[in-house]
Amino acid sequence: MSPRLRHFTTLEHLPRETLERLLDRAESLRDACAHGTRKINVLAGRTVLNLFFEPSTRTRTSFELAARRLGADVVNFDIGFSSTSKGEELYDTLHTLEAMHLDAIIVRHKQSGTPDELVRHAMSGVSVINAGDGNRAHPTQGLLDALTIRQHRPDFEKLTVAICGDIKHSRVARSDIHALSTLGVKEIRLCGPAALMPATDEFPQARHFDDFDKAIGGVDAIIMLRLQKERMESTDLPDEAAYFNRYGLDRRRLALAGHGCLVMHPGPLNRGIEIASDVADGAQSRILEQVGNGVFVRMAVLDEVLAR
Repeated sequence: MSPRLRHFTTLEHLPRETLERLLDRAESLRDACAHGTRKINVLAGRTVLNLFFEPSTRTRTSFELAARRLGADVVNFDIGFSSTSKGEELYDTLHTLEAMHLDAIIVRHKQSGTPDELVRHAMSGVSVINAGDGNRAHPTQGLLDALTIRQHRPDFEKLTVAICGDIKHSRVARSDIHALSTLGVKEIRLCGPAALMPATDEFPQARHFDDFDKAIGGVDAIIMLRLQKERMESTDLPDEAAYFNRYGLDRRRLALAGHGCLVMHPGPLNRGIEIASDVADGAQSRILEQVGNGVFVRMAVLDEVLAR
């Protein structure tokens, strides 16, 4: 049996057994808390800090709901009024927070590798959970995407999944690829403009496509990604109308996918740029299911690193 995790900063190199344990735990916690209507106090007496250096709606809120539904106390750290805005070093902030006897720090940061740096500098028994760092990893999003797919298509070995859009700048894409590869997905396809694609040797297990129609032909699930304008150079920015024409998911393109293909998106959506509204809101969309699953996956991760 794979050992329990003390920290949760990436899905890369985690064994399949660990990922499946977390997915199974998310399902069992969903049932135990009656889909969120009942609290279960397995983390009573524990204190969790949300340390977000970047804006977030879904991730921050779902982590807070997850911790509270498990009975933990939650503190939301307001960066705008903290000493970091006065020039305090991040590690001094970490040690100050550790002195207050926290049990877990959930961190989101624009700099790739920050959660692992916090793990290396931590002086107490605090657990560090990555809520997204730069373009490197968003491990709970990768897990919730895998859970959403598994609920509809449980046999990963038979699946073809396409990830389309701005993959170069996307931490979600990287965590999705790590999760799906580990869980044994038959084929992973990556598609986007050349300027927004990763190097071909970064993910040798995935097929690269420039033609969106070919990329989604017969696939079982499509994960659409937004343009990460905040991480792009101005020269990388595409013309939005032309981008949608080549890489936007509309009804015509969805008809090229496999029967009942799952439509997914980590949010926030840019309607009319990477996805048409009638597809985002259509019968094959699993976008809101992803949001709901995010709470239960984050409950599972908190339970993994904190439960006694």
